[in-house]
Amino acid sequence: MQICSGTIKAHRPELHIKALTPVEYHYIFKKDKVSYEEGMKIMMEAGLDSMPGGGAEIFHPEIRDEIAGGKCSGAQWLRIHEVWHELGGKSNATMLYGHIEKYWHRVDHMDQLRQLQDKTGGFQTFIPLKFRNQDNQMSHLSETTVIEDLRNYAISRIYLDNFDHIKSYWPMIGRHGTNCPWPWV
Repeated sequence: MQICSGTIKAHRPELHIKALTPVEYHYIFKKDKVSYEEGMKIMMEAGLDSMPGGGAEIFHPEIRDEIAGGKCSGAQWLRIHEVWHELGGKSNATMLYGHIEKYWHRVDHMDQLRQLQDKTGGFQTFIPLKFRNQDNQMSHLSETTVIEDLRNYAISRIYLDNFDHIKSYWPMIGRHGTNCPWPWV
């Protein structure tokens, strides 16, 4: 496995490198026939500073298989983060909500993140990502309302009290709070 980020750090040592999701690491490590432990050590030695949380989707296999078939499992996603945290690395976590999942799937997802955070303390931020129904195979599904989005953020903040940060992206929930009675949202 050859990595070039060490070269990037040699040229610009002040850069913070946050690269690739656990889904991508799972694929790379599988192709290179290295364990998660070996692979993440190689990445750290090559200059990786932190890891994004993308690709988490929903951990429950029934939902994950339908919306993200072919990606690593939820357990594998969590294990890659766990290994990274054990090496002293920090990362983010996401959850894609508002598609075919039920509320209990969201709670199960957050519970698994909460348990890993209690164990490692390595997550910096939780980022709920709203499902957008345009130009994809699930475009027939309705999107959640801004009120539902705000509820999801509120529950995330309460339940994941062991995460320092909950992050929202305005492109996901809207710049002006469409369908929201509060003008400041």
